[in-house]
Amino acid sequence: MIYELRVYRCVPGRLPALIQRFETATIRLFEKHGIRQAGFFTTMIGASCQELTYLLAWESLAEREQKWDAFMSDPDWTAARAASEPEGPLVADIASQILVPTSFSALRWACWRPLTAVRNRGRRGGLPQGVRPDL
Repeated sequence: MIYELRVYRCVPGRLPALIQRFETATIRLFEKHGIRQAGFFTTMIGASCQELTYLLAWESLAEREQKWDAFMSDPDWTAARAASEPEGPLVADIASQILVPTSFSALRWACWRPLTAVRNRGRRGGLPQGVRPDL
């Protein structure tokens, strides 16, 4: 499992509109195309409070390419994006990185086990043998 870290730096004052677009359209389209999200975040303290940061989980770079291309070319995405930007673009800049979890990352195990397995650490069906239950 690999992860994609995406940071959307918004045009000043446009973060609420970007969040609304994700809530009302983008997430539904991600689900339609089998794109798995691992989390969404806004910046509480940092260089800019005009950012939306999120993680996507991928089985491989090939899966990412196939599913992301299908999402980006979906007419429903094109329409949702256009409908959310009647006053101009919401995003000034996008940064993307492909990440690989370290051997000690909680995401390394959470990505392939059901969340209940992570919650039931040490019980049958929990984390793989040798992984400390206090992680």
